[in-house]
Amino acid sequence: MTSIVIAAHNEAAVLDRCLDSVLRNAAVKDPTQVVVVPNGCTDDTAAVARRRGVTVVELAEPGKSAALNAGDAAATGFPRIYLDADVLLDEGGIDALVRELARVGALAAVPVRRMELTGRSLAVRAYYAIHSRLPAVVGGLYGRGVIALSGPGRARFGRFPDETADDLFLDSLFTERERLLVTSTAVRVAAPMRAGDLIRRLVRVRAGNTALRDTLPGVRRSHKSSWLTDVVLRAPWLSPAAVCYVAITLLAARRARRARRTGQIAWAHDGSSRAAGGKA
Repeated sequence: MTSIVIAAHNEAAVLDRCLDSVLRNAAVKDPTQVVVVPNGCTDDTAAVARRRGVTVVELAEPGKSAALNAGDAAATGFPRIYLDADVLLDEGGIDALVRELARVGALAAVPVRRMELTGRSLAVRAYYAIHSRLPAVVGGLYGRGVIALSGPGRARFGRFPDETADDLFLDSLFTERERLLVTSTAVRVAAPMRAGDLIRRLVRVRAGNTALRDTLPGVRRSHKSSWLTDVVLRAPWLSPAAVCYVAITLLAARRARRARRTGQIAWAHDGSSRAAGGKA
């Protein structure tokens, strides 16, 4: 039996469509256990989950790592899939991940990431023209909102650490040979609508990644020149987009350093991308 753990903080607006996709998949294949963990919600996330008949483990305080650990405690099956509430997988995506994990013997698997960029500002589209081609993004486990682990893969660690970068944490546990990119299925990821929305998101991501790297050894380090050596030099026509990418990256990095120094980091999710649909 496959177990799916969904940590959900104020996701009432998007949880139904996520569960639609999950339960459609589960209805025609092997038994699937779905565990939703509403945490610190001030909306109807828990009510939405209960109405759909899935297992609900409600937490009073917000926090993704605590929610993932609570979901793990309630989950009983493997493979174990960690799914963000705002993710939209291709039809049959869960089955594809489970099937390929078993066929290849990998410890971790993710689908291809497809960015939703319709209606986004030129700056946002330029940023993702570079970012989506970075080798670490193409082949890593993070930035998708869905990660599948086999039983031996989940045995690599005990509990999720008390940090926000849970996908980067999982990425750090497996070598390239142990993780699998399943190219037969994809997940739709909605980009922020405007450059300001994107920068605020990057500030949170960078602050979380830095905190994780400060806490745990062995976490993948970023290759700061990869945008040039792995992307622009191979596709010079992307040079104009690279100017925008570098400017946004540097601005977000500076603001993340200041936010960490002052302790003023807003961890709320990006409402602009959720309003447009998909993952923030």
